[in-house]
Amino acid sequence: MNEFRAVLFDMDGVLIDAREWHYEALNYALSIFGYSISREDHINKYNGLSTKKKLELLTESTNFPLDLYEIIYNVKQNQTLRIAAARCFPIVSIQILLNRLKIIGIKIGVVTNSISETTRYMLSYSGILELFDVIVTNEDVDNPKPSPDGYLIAMQKLEVYPNDTLVIEDGEYGILAAKRAQVRKIVEVTCPEDVSIELLMSEIKGLSIEN
Repeated sequence: MNEFRAVLFDMDGVLIDAREWHYEALNYALSIFGYSISREDHINKYNGLSTKKKLELLTESTNFPLDLYEIIYNVKQNQTLRIAAARCFPIVSIQILLNRLKIIGIKIGVVTNSISETTRYMLSYSGILELFDVIVTNEDVDNPKPSPDGYLIAMQKLEVYPNDTLVIEDGEYGILAAKRAQVRKIVEVTCPEDVSIELLMSEIKGLSIEN
């Protein structure tokens, strides 16, 4: 079988452990109006979804007012950036992996349900923004994950096929999106510390710690 030509990464929980930041930021915004999402619900129901989708689910379960979406969205995004500024730092193992993929000629990209500003801000603070050949955010698609749109757009921009592509994901919505995009291989991780050369050595020919 042919070698992989591209590796696509989710961001939150894969490249950057920002899942808790999104939870804190959204609850901070919701608390202004007396609402909240429990940690259990966030993990089991909301994690990995766009802010808009999270608010839609909250409306379904609690009748959260639609006319508050815009202010919640804006406050949440601002608070996320504030948290990231204090907590977002480079992860050396991921920097090494991404640079090694570039050296051996693998195209790399990010497909995330975060907005463009947050995505680029976090990737920049992590010291890896300039390494990616393509970045697809929820602002670049009509339907975010679990729709396959983000992965399909990324592959189109990289000029690769699903059979050429390996995806690194951590959540059920992202995994479902990758499956729907029919990529050849999905590697599931639980946190950024799992993302390493050792993890991918058996999947990508030529990937090693040496050189």
